[in-house]
Amino acid sequence: MSAVFTDEVVSEAKVRYLRVPGLAGELALVTLDNGHDHTRPSTFGPGGLASLDAALDEIQARTPAPAAIAVTGKPFVFAVGADLSGVPQIASAEDAREIAETGHRVFRRLKDSTIPTFAFVNGAALGGGLELALHCQHRTIASTAVVAFPEVFLGLVPGWGGTQLLPDLIGIDAAVGVIVENALAQNKITPGPRAAKLGIADAVFEPADFLERSLEWAVGVLAGEVTVRRPDVDRSGWDDAIARARGIVAARTRNASPGALRAVELLDLARAGVGDEAFTAGTAAEDDALAELLMSDELRAGLYSFDLVNRRAKRPAGAPDRKLARKVTKVGVVGAGLMASQLALLFVRRLEVPVVLTDVDQARVDKGVGYVHGELQKLAGRGRLSPDALNRLTGLVTGSLTKDAFADADLVIEAVFEELSVKQQVFAEVEAVVSDQCVLATNTSALSVTEMAAGLRHPERVVGLHFFNPVAVLPLLEVVRAGQTDDATLATGFAVGKALGKSCVLVADAPAFVVNRLLTRFLGEVTAAVDAGTPVAVAERALDPLGLPMTPFELLSLVGPPVALHVAERMHEAFPDRFGVGEGLRRMVELGRTSVFSEPGVVDPDLAGIDSGDSPLTAEQLRANAERALAEEIGLMLDEGVVQAVQDVDLAMLLGAGWPFWLGGISAHLDRAGVSEAVRGTRFLPRGVASLPA
Repeated sequence: MSAVFTDEVVSEAKVRYLRVPGLAGELALVTLDNGHDHTRPSTFGPGGLASLDAALDEIQARTPAPAAIAVTGKPFVFAVGADLSGVPQIASAEDAREIAETGHRVFRRLKDSTIPTFAFVNGAALGGGLELALHCQHRTIASTAVVAFPEVFLGLVPGWGGTQLLPDLIGIDAAVGVIVENALAQNKITPGPRAAKLGIADAVFEPADFLERSLEWAVGVLAGEVTVRRPDVDRSGWDDAIARARGIVAARTRNASPGALRAVELLDLARAGVGDEAFTAGTAAEDDALAELLMSDELRAGLYSFDLVNRRAKRPAGAPDRKLARKVTKVGVVGAGLMASQLALLFVRRLEVPVVLTDVDQARVDKGVGYVHGELQKLAGRGRLSPDALNRLTGLVTGSLTKDAFADADLVIEAVFEELSVKQQVFAEVEAVVSDQCVLATNTSALSVTEMAAGLRHPERVVGLHFFNPVAVLPLLEVVRAGQTDDATLATGFAVGKALGKSCVLVADAPAFVVNRLLTRFLGEVTAAVDAGTPVAVAERALDPLGLPMTPFELLSLVGPPVALHVAERMHEAFPDRFGVGEGLRRMVELGRTSVFSEPGVVDPDLAGIDSGDSPLTAEQLRANAERALAEEIGLMLDEGVVQAVQDVDLAMLLGAGWPFWLGGISAHLDRAGVSEAVRGTRFLPRGVASLPA
């Protein structure tokens, strides 16, 4: 293989020859190991594939021939696929095709081997790692292992046999679920026992003695004492399953992801089965797909996004020394509404410390505490909490009508009505009872944290912690540094965010911070176009080519028109030349409507005429306006120092708004479309960072 990844961390295929009781001959055990612990999983670049190829050469040359070949991984990891860090070094379609073909050739040796082959999936098997296991003739899996095909999420396809082997093994509908549906559901993974139930693995064993049990099982298979049962694959439902896959792709990507569309085509091709001729044709189609997708800007943007989420998010830019963070042993939550209750649930689950909620009357307090207790009981009912953990966590959550209950709290967060004077009063009341070291946090989505802290004795201990709804699902936490926030308070905010399992982005105290500022500007272009006469139906579909997870009016319904109106008014006060307040939005709020539509595709009769202006835009014009607005606003945010770099804007949009990886958050798309240069005179990112090299 001529392609080489500079600085590849090579996963060596290390061979041991074992004598296993009951087996006539040796078992060649291949262990994939890159020399690092589980925090650096084994992957396959050119060097890793060459090592596996050489190991198989050695095994096949051994005399007498081994009775079986088994592949397993280092502790906790089987293998997690291709070495994506080397993709930027792929400079031509020829290089891309060579890597695709090499992976197919090496893995196929396990499928076609005359010596029986086994995969002992001891840990995470993702992407190409799972494809390696699928090429083996038999598979065991640890109960703690997980499997997944994340490629479609990144804008790629499973390209080393996965689209052909999996449907033949577990059926096309289940394969659509694993390859397309799960990937586009924020990369949902499949636990080992579920994988075995689907038919991906033949047997499940506990991790403590996984290798020993797998070896015993393999001996039983070879001796004919263990019968391997595989699901019967019904090919009559292929068309229906492919139609379902196309529907999922259309709904979740608006057909804007080349990788997702290509994956469905490859799954459709797999109906021919995995006989020699059909499998060769199928893998050749995978080669074609990889060669094209690896040389696309969308894939490079997807890898840029992947790097942001997996690296930058773990080392937030601008965060102070973590050693400055104060220990949090008790949390107070002001408010007992839905958002406050979600926060209380998150704090008690992740921090496992006492959490006290307060509100203005006992009924609200009881409702908030009851919500948390009820959600904990649901988790226990689903087996995600033990009875002991349920009792312990339930006992940690209490309510109070007075803020005196916060006296010994280390962190108090408010989640009350979005009115500055109300929040100022709350902080004044809290400061009167807490210690001087207690951190005061606000979950405001748009108000000034600096103004909120202005009247306090210790404004330096106030920080913004802006969570996104639903709190348990969206991983972003905007950590807001107010005018006088000190490093210890900020470090505590970051430490708490990390302990809560959130990805933190440092933002300055500017109106609506990052995500809400961009979404408000973005939605403002849509509502302004409708006010001007653009039909609602046109505005609803105008942004489909971006592949956003929700249409504009779906997003409006999720956020809630009253909240959207509040933020729009706040932004209009701050930046009246760029942020308007749509008359149609005002009308929705006045009428108490949560959606523009009374039923799918039908404008609510009470909102008829909101698009009756005389200056309608086409879908293309509206999309161009929205893209230009985003480019302008991002540029201004960078000029104002709202974030450390444009990468933080992209990370925030990926994790807080769920914008797709193949857009690179948003800046890579704006660069690719030429919008950045048209608006700002320059790109946001250098060529080659989230795009093909110049």
